Amino acid sequence: MGQHPGEFISFLSSSTTTAALQSNSDLFLKDLLDQRLSPPTGQIADGVVFLVTIALACTRASPQSRPNMRFVAQELSAKTQAYFPEPLGAITIGKITNFQK
Repeated sequence: MGQHPGEFISFLSSSTTTAALQSNSDLFLKDLLDQRLSPPTGQIADGVVFLVTIALACTRASPQSRPNMRFVAQELSAKTQAYFPEPLGAITIGKITNFQK
């Protein structure tokens, strides 16, 4: 985001990470990125969406609903296609947190 990480952590501290993001599910992923940089496009944007999707899945409140590290490692190794057909600027946190539940 181009800000001190503590600002984002305090934004999330009201609840668990996933619950806090779900309560802000209309927040666009692009708004969490460093605004000083050009927005990613193409394969780089796909990679950002993919990594955020995996990262948020790892922060689910219920341990049973989190992916195990074998799955995460396999997903990271096998990443070959986009997770979402929309462009990065149209993807909300809600879409990401509800993906692959």
